[in-house]
Amino acid sequence: MSVKVENLEKSMAKLTVEVEAAEFDKAMVSAYNKTKGRFSLPGFRKGKAPMAMIEKMYGEAVFYDEAVNELLDKTYPDAAKESGLEIVSRPEIGIDQIGKGKSLIYTATVAVKPEVTLGEYKGVEAEKADTEVSAEEVEKRLERELEKNARVVDVEREIKSGDITTIDFVGSVDGVEFSGGRGEDYPLTIGSGTFIPGFEDQLIGHKAGENVDVNVTFPENYGAKDLAGKAALFKVTVKQVKEKQVPAADDEFASEVSEFETLAEYKQELEKQLGEEKAKQAASINEKHVIDKVLENASLEIPAPMLEMQLEQMLYDYSTRLQQQGIPMEQYLQITGLTEENLKEQMKPQAEKTIKTSLVLEAIQKKEGISADDAKLDEEFHRIAEQYKMKYEDLMKTVTDSQRESVRRELSIQATIDMLVSEAKLV
Repeated sequence: MSVKVENLEKSMAKLTVEVEAAEFDKAMVSAYNKTKGRFSLPGFRKGKAPMAMIEKMYGEAVFYDEAVNELLDKTYPDAAKESGLEIVSRPEIGIDQIGKGKSLIYTATVAVKPEVTLGEYKGVEAEKADTEVSAEEVEKRLERELEKNARVVDVEREIKSGDITTIDFVGSVDGVEFSGGRGEDYPLTIGSGTFIPGFEDQLIGHKAGENVDVNVTFPENYGAKDLAGKAALFKVTVKQVKEKQVPAADDEFASEVSEFETLAEYKQELEKQLGEEKAKQAASINEKHVIDKVLENASLEIPAPMLEMQLEQMLYDYSTRLQQQGIPMEQYLQITGLTEENLKEQMKPQAEKTIKTSLVLEAIQKKEGISADDAKLDEEFHRIAEQYKMKYEDLMKTVTDSQRESVRRELSIQATIDMLVSEAKLV
């Protein structure tokens, strides 16, 4: 196997990989053995037709895809390593030459880690985290405690804004049910704006046990183009109506939820708690402010494939969180009128910042020669073992070399952040 590297613009590169003809021919035979059971030829039992006969009937290219996939799995990782590039995307594969008795030549277009131009990063001036507690913050914390102690109770009255309903629904356009338009035991808070504009308002005034025809028109910019601008009918069954009953903020409430007899004393305790929380949070807030300033002073160009990979990961994580709440992504998109591309566009600024933060901190870490030593690494593994209630020795039996180096990199980056904060001017 030989590998040639061509550097392209915008942190892209092209690897041209040549695999010997003998290797390709072996892969063709392997492809035949894997797939011959799919073919039925006159005069042969299924899966028993010779390779040459199958190629004669279907063409030699019938086994190309399987053979190429096998060789890519086998050769690309080594080619990527041999290239010496820091590849940060999946390869886009192209075939330059293929055929029996010929070497396989393919190209792999990849994004590489972009060059970072560091600006000022030591001694940057950044906003210091505020640890003062305002009266407004105390009131908000009190409201949160009241909400936590609220009761959610069934009501038999008509629905009003703020109520928590459980509904079944089936949506149709011109009498035909559309994909994603059906839901059962769906929790809907009236006034939350979760559904299409006008949907929730039409449930107001109805009671549990009633069937309601909800007529809405999908927005013109609705994500599902086949529904955009169309009138729809939702057959809704209201199964349950609940209201949240928030207790009054008084001495009685204070005595029930705390050791204090009066609301005034309880609010003083909340103020104290907030102060302690703010003091603990100050370190991470200061880190964020300093890193933001360092990022402002640095520049780099993120290659599109690298950004796309980050967006796909963020979309997958978001979908997983929705699924844990019992909401399939398809239904979420239908209800909100968004598409996956809309969500990616919304996530794009955060994706760009995540990538830039990682690359800039890594560049500083390397420039400053910051690296966690073995003692620091073992200290971290002792902490992890204690966290998971394991013996250190048992944990280390499961840790691979790559995992060990991954933890070392994380510790090195954190040490870099600590250095930046210690050098910064917090005002």
